[in-house]
Amino acid sequence: MNAPLTTAHRNAAIWYAQDGFDPAAKGINGRRVAGESFLKGFLRHADVEEFVLLAKGEGEIAPVRDLAAALRPAVPVRHTPLLRPHRIGVGTVFYPSPNFTAEAWRRAPHGTGTWSLCGITHTTSTAAVMNGWMELRTGPVYPWDAVICTSTSVLQSTTFTFDLIDQHLRARFGANLPPRPMLPVIPLGIHTDDFARDEAARAQLRARIGAGPNDVVFATIARLTPHEKFDPLPIYLGMQSAQKQLAGQKLHVVFCGQFREEYSRRVFEQGAAQLMPDVGFHLLDGASADDRRATLSGADVFTFLIDNIQETFGLAPLEGMAAGLPLLVSDWDGMKDTVSPEVGFRVTARMLPAPTLAPEALRYQGGIDNYVQYCGSTSAMTEIDLPELTARIVQLARDPDLRARMGAAGLARARALYDWRVVVPQMQDLWAEQDRIRRASTAAYLRYPAHLLPIAPSPTALFAGYPTQTVAPDTLRLTRGGTHLPLATVLGVRNYKTLGRFFAEPAQIEVALGVILAAGAGGASLDDLVAASAGARGAISRFDAERIAMWLLKYGFAARA
Repeated sequence: MNAPLTTAHRNAAIWYAQDGFDPAAKGINGRRVAGESFLKGFLRHADVEEFVLLAKGEGEIAPVRDLAAALRPAVPVRHTPLLRPHRIGVGTVFYPSPNFTAEAWRRAPHGTGTWSLCGITHTTSTAAVMNGWMELRTGPVYPWDAVICTSTSVLQSTTFTFDLIDQHLRARFGANLPPRPMLPVIPLGIHTDDFARDEAARAQLRARIGAGPNDVVFATIARLTPHEKFDPLPIYLGMQSAQKQLAGQKLHVVFCGQFREEYSRRVFEQGAAQLMPDVGFHLLDGASADDRRATLSGADVFTFLIDNIQETFGLAPLEGMAAGLPLLVSDWDGMKDTVSPEVGFRVTARMLPAPTLAPEALRYQGGIDNYVQYCGSTSAMTEIDLPELTARIVQLARDPDLRARMGAAGLARARALYDWRVVVPQMQDLWAEQDRIRRASTAAYLRYPAHLLPIAPSPTALFAGYPTQTVAPDTLRLTRGGTHLPLATVLGVRNYKTLGRFFAEPAQIEVALGVILAAGAGGASLDDLVAASAGARGAISRFDAERIAMWLLKYGFAARA
């Protein structure tokens, strides 16, 4: 009989590294912005008794401790080392990527049913993610594990890929395949109040760009790269065509973002000058919180006309909705879910049949094209319906009442469906369900010896044919060796600090050597090292003793008795 659910069963240890959650430290991109937003949402709204962070070291989670102290000071933060994942004390580990097979192998020595794993999709078009789907199907991943798909489009894509992989595995191995991980659809979230319109910022932006009272400002907040986000030229063509139909009204296009390189800047700037000369064109700094606020406050319409497979969800349109703006987006990936007819227009997007674009996949898979070339080439053959786009621009420009209705509906939809206070409980419900499935399962849990993981066996096991012998630690007795140099001198010359990795602490090595020297000619066993060091500054475990003994033998500080 399973024990009743507790908050621990609805909690998850957050697998934390700055790269997944800190755009200020590691650079602004979609997954880091989403990760930071999730982390704040989780700290604010999770119904938990403690926050558990699974990370390499205690110091790494310092930013989260500070954030938690500001947002929920009454809830403690506990660090669990990656080398001791079994100490998480909750039912699930949340991993900020869909590719958590490495974490499944980390779990394997402790038992495949010891806890559940939950990943989440961001960009799914990279080779790393696509190869990762294969790893998920061949690694120790179970039905109590899950990959959150942030949209129905991503679910379709992921399911399609799993179908192809399973067909291959059956044809190649005649395999009786295990169940797949769960693939729930849960959207990304936002903090709705963070994007409320600021009237002072609105007035300042419109004065800054020279927008009159009747002018209509179409704004986008995004990474400004034509190869990996969106091609601006169709937007320019649609805006220029719409401007010709609007007497007495001027259109403005505002892009708030960052350029990765000068090439992208030239595409945006030169394209605007040549293709929409009659439309106002303005660039704002996406790294500036003030510019992002001004963009959302000063705009009349939020646009997100994506034509790139790099995009999977579209977080920025939710921000536009939270600012009370009507939306003009492409009918693409996550926006099929988020942008309903009452909040904005989705413009028809078209791609060619699968066989026609097979060369793009083969060139990328074979290393002929890089990722940017793969995305850019696919985007070049993706159509956003220009007549439809132009008609929607004109319609929104001419009808302020429509804009107001859509904006109000968008704000209401953002609050009801996409605020983290609504999304975080959905994630906790998922974790509770994962925990229930895992605890109720009658399948035999597997436990892999830590030194015999198929993807990472111990070097001694893997390279057993290299040395003359393998040491039997139980037979070792150590006495004084021929090296009489100070221990600190040899450690200093060898300078393991440059690797950032010690096989043992210097204090432990010093204690062990002291025990050996004191033992005299009869020598000391490894158990003697453990017993004699108990309570000392450099206390030694049996595991430590074996490693230290080999090092002391290597450098002549010890000899076999």
